[in-house]
Amino acid sequence: MTRKKNRKGNVVFNKLQVRGFTLIEVIVVVAILGLASLALYPLILNSLETRSLDSEARKILSTLERTKFRAVKTKLNHRLHFYLQQGQWRYQVEVEETANNWQIVSDEVPQAIPAKFNVTINLPNRWIEFSPLGIVVNYDPQRNSIVLQSDRLQQASQPDIRRIWVYQGGSIRFVKEESGG
Repeated sequence: MTRKKNRKGNVVFNKLQVRGFTLIEVIVVVAILGLASLALYPLILNSLETRSLDSEARKILSTLERTKFRAVKTKLNHRLHFYLQQGQWRYQVEVEETANNWQIVSDEVPQAIPAKFNVTINLPNRWIEFSPLGIVVNYDPQRNSIVLQSDRLQQASQPDIRRIWVYQGGSIRFVKEESGG
């Protein structure tokens, strides 16, 4: 816009010719955005897969810790029990009400591990049992881990394994690893 004064001395604004974008300019910008999003799409998918794998492993880790603290607090043996149901790994917290009589803890919802992950439960009897002292009752040094693995991250040569180690004293460790091939 430009300013001019009329005969009376008042300021009058004149509109300049406003020019828009041409169709070619719009098409070029859309094409550049499309190519950029196409190039970033695999990275976004891998990022989402990494977050999903980490989230699932941390969910198991926190459930293990909660189970241990629950055993100490209630002074009753508790365990995190893994089982295969309809081709999908699930886990639930259980309490030993009387000797060898296990009940599902009512305020803990059984969880499912997404089928897109390869799961290896390397535990004695597929559970971790904590005593009222927080010690792992069924500890086996050769069988003390839970492994989640993502094929998508393996194909992208990114850390594709999340391993949770459980030790006799009740310590729990979470590790990210990359498979060998």
